[in-house]
Amino acid sequence: MIKPISILTIAAAIAVSTSTTTFAQSGTAARAGGSLPPVETKEPNSPENRPAFAGQTRVPGVKTTTSYEGKVLTESLKSPWGITSLPDGRLILTEKAGHLRIVTPEGKLSEPITGLPAVHNAGQGGLLGITLDPKFSQNRMVYWVFSEPLSDGNLTAVAKGKLSTDEKRIEGATVIYRATPAYKGNLHYGGRILFDRQGNLVISTGERSDLSTRPQAQDLNSGLGKVIRITTDGKPAAGNPFANKQGARPELYSYGHRNVQGLAFHPVTGDLWENEFGPRGGDELNRIEAGKNYGWPTITYGIEYSGKKVGENIQEKAQLEQPVYYWDPSVSPSGMTFYSGNQIPEWKNNLFIGALSGMHIVRLVLDNNRVVGEERLLVEEMQRFRDITQGKDGALYAVTDQGRLYRIAKK
Repeated sequence: MIKPISILTIAAAIAVSTSTTTFAQSGTAARAGGSLPPVETKEPNSPENRPAFAGQTRVPGVKTTTSYEGKVLTESLKSPWGITSLPDGRLILTEKAGHLRIVTPEGKLSEPITGLPAVHNAGQGGLLGITLDPKFSQNRMVYWVFSEPLSDGNLTAVAKGKLSTDEKRIEGATVIYRATPAYKGNLHYGGRILFDRQGNLVISTGERSDLSTRPQAQDLNSGLGKVIRITTDGKPAAGNPFANKQGARPELYSYGHRNVQGLAFHPVTGDLWENEFGPRGGDELNRIEAGKNYGWPTITYGIEYSGKKVGENIQEKAQLEQPVYYWDPSVSPSGMTFYSGNQIPEWKNNLFIGALSGMHIVRLVLDNNRVVGEERLLVEEMQRFRDITQGKDGALYAVTDQGRLYRIAKK
């Protein structure tokens, strides 16, 4: 049984200083759990929907005590979407129109890297998530997700290629996986990609949004609305939960997802976590377990954008997983990472998530796989934070839809 989390309301005066390029903040102590009022103060979209357990939404707030700074390194990016660190401390990122760029920790941008396949750059489609081979220093292999244009529509695809030694092009770009079926739409591609500890790729897909495609999130013979686990050659990874199930795709790892925009492995437990967009309200944070069904579109804490109920308007059902946490109203969670650096010790093992419509970075304090504290960072910047990663220097780096790259570190 989960014990309720008490909320102690504290009046706090927070000193904030901002500029167009930096943000610094200090505040009251962040303990094991939150002791401030919840950060969300707006009315929920679905006030009649009640959480399944205490602490599933609107947990107590926390405040970082360390003085930190969010410094803008560049404002010259064009719709950046994914970012990760190179071994030498520089960063490599995707731009939605189909470009890869390298940027130094000081903000100096490379020219666009050539050699990538064409992308379907419309709506939410384009060049999406990116990751590097764990042996990148030896093999220079890069892996990325993109929306691929096909004759019968488009789909979420995964490709790989070798970064040339002069860093001007990708050599031997090859599509290794396609999340079929294709669909003529521009929404919900998922698009995040990571390596697991076994050297396999973990990829997220979306269910393409439309009423006609939503049910495929529950279909084990579809690549839509799934977390997928494959080898670097695009084959189903060994040990996947549906490998021997008739009528199911062996590359599937979990299902019942709407539009997974964040993936991250916990640095201590190794557990896989994801976040996904709800419809209107009901954005979710989930801890992913092999073979589990995460419910969409059967259960949800959100409603349609029109204000109508989703399906049967139920939030719980047997054999369907509850989100660890949900946001109502939506913050539109996107890329995320766990903090394992030493610059700000109180952030250790906390989860950081870029929020699009929320226009801030979410900090979540976890305890025993539950959220016990929430903070909003860089609120005054008014940016749509698309992705966030930890650099080799222990700082956090975040990109925004408006074209900024931030370095977030101890001041």
